[in-house]
Amino acid sequence: MSDGQRETTPGAGLVKGLATTLKTMVTPSHTAEYPHRLPELPPRSRGVIGLFEENCTVCMLCARECPDWCIYIDSHKEPVPPARPGGRERSRNVLDRFAIDYALCMYCGICIEACPFDALFWSPEFEYAEYDIRDMTHERDRLREWMWTVPPPPANDPGAPAPKEVDAAAKTAAKAEPPRSNDAARPQPPWEAGDDGG
Repeated sequence: MSDGQRETTPGAGLVKGLATTLKTMVTPSHTAEYPHRLPELPPRSRGVIGLFEENCTVCMLCARECPDWCIYIDSHKEPVPPARPGGRERSRNVLDRFAIDYALCMYCGICIEACPFDALFWSPEFEYAEYDIRDMTHERDRLREWMWTVPPPPANDPGAPAPKEVDAAAKTAAKAEPPRSNDAARPQPPWEAGDDGG
């Protein structure tokens, strides 16, 4: 008789299901009571986006690259006095508003990757729910508060090569450093060599 034609005892499936139910009823639960016990999140979890306002240059790259258009930025220009007399007066962008609508955000992280000045970071904070969907747009003050919950980046692997940026910075610093005088290797003129000529 094949497996498909095998005779089964009537009610065997019911007994098997009840046995599984009874087994799970007597086994202790592993459910974490969320409000009383916070979950242990992985070190680089994606909760919300924190804003480091001092690094923001209002370049708008994050807002332009966002596929959901959930980042709102407003700014104005302020004149900057010349660095030296007779110089030209310049202007700079000043951030007025930076808001993210988390009702639209899909947590892709494109804005963080697109930011050239490291002004946006992932924070593991996840308790930001609101009763009204209109309150899910969080302004820059709230984003700044979340910045302080951003964990430090993981340490580099000791065997890994140094990042290209560190090597480039070291080479640039070596070129900019004035050459050190090595008195022992430098040939000395006769009047410094102690030759009195007589």
